[in-house]
Amino acid sequence: MTTTLRHWLKFNAVGIIGVVVQLLVLAILKTALGMNYLIATVLAVEAAILHNFVWHERWTWIERTKTVRGRFKRLLRFNTANGLISLLGNVGMMWLLVSKFQLHYLLSNLLAVIVCSLINFLVSDRLVFNSPRL
Repeated sequence: MTTTLRHWLKFNAVGIIGVVVQLLVLAILKTALGMNYLIATVLAVEAAILHNFVWHERWTWIERTKTVRGRFKRLLRFNTANGLISLLGNVGMMWLLVSKFQLHYLLSNLLAVIVCSLINFLVSDRLVFNSPRL
């Protein structure tokens, strides 16, 4: 198995758990607390981003991140890159799918996560956890 394939599989395993985190936070904020679905989406995405960073740091790219050095810079890069992709992608797609196509907000969010996943992997692998920069 190639390194990239191994990272892709680990990335997706972490991402699946991140999706659960995101959907749970979204459901709690929207349904239980009555928050606007777009604001709840932003907060839910950020919760998933932070969750995913911790696991990518400790498992997906562990061979690239064994030292503590650079962790804060990686967190900033991850939050900036994946955050922008995930936040803009999720909020944009949520607005489109919920407001314009009348899809349920949880289904819409799941579709947005799937669309953003591939881009986030490439950015993480090439920019955030890129071993020559560490």
